[in-house]
Amino acid sequence: MKVIAVIPAFNEAERIAKTVRDVCPYVDAVVVVDDGSTDATSSLAHVGDTIVLTHRVNRGQGAALRTGTEAAIRLEADVIVHVDGDGQHDPTYIPALIRPIANHEADIVFGSRFLDEMPIGIPWSRRALLYAARTFNAIVMGIPRSVSDPQNGMRAMSCNAAVVIRFTQDRMAHCSEILRLATRSGLRWIEIPVCVRYSSESLSKGQKNSDALTIAWQLFMGLFSS
Repeated sequence: MKVIAVIPAFNEAERIAKTVRDVCPYVDAVVVVDDGSTDATSSLAHVGDTIVLTHRVNRGQGAALRTGTEAAIRLEADVIVHVDGDGQHDPTYIPALIRPIANHEADIVFGSRFLDEMPIGIPWSRRALLYAARTFNAIVMGIPRSVSDPQNGMRAMSCNAAVVIRFTQDRMAHCSEILRLATRSGLRWIEIPVCVRYSSESLSKGQKNSDALTIAWQLFMGLFSS
């Protein structure tokens, strides 16, 4: 079974090499997509046999994930894993993400920070944003309320599922779009607990409360254009 990790990265020169090194033991190949960085992200991502693709301009995390996922499909991956480039996703959970797919129990596996206990270091404002996202997804997007962590970017999917989940959102709304497509596609999906390691750097680069309106607008536009 060939497992390929896709890592989107934007101005992650300080973290990308370590992120790739940490992920490599758990997968067969790594595809890093440098999303128009203005620092040395692209050159520093070349760890071992890592494949590095580059967007000439910053298009957004969703676009970078789409580029990397399409590359993984062309490379004949059996399972594709999405991991953020800032090192906040703990790669030791990758085997657990892969296992239900390898055992033919699921087609797509979403990581959740909230199935076991509240993650350490997450500020109250981020918790409020995540709760609002969960409510919006349930009411507007039709995503089951049982999805505990709709904005978690750590996930795994079979190659067949990746072909079905043709997400189009370039920026922050891609997480909700992927969930909506997965839960409406007939694919088998589950959530499993994962750990997210917060730092001052990752929190400063993450979503802000003001981003909620932008995400909602992008999702509304996506619904009307589909």
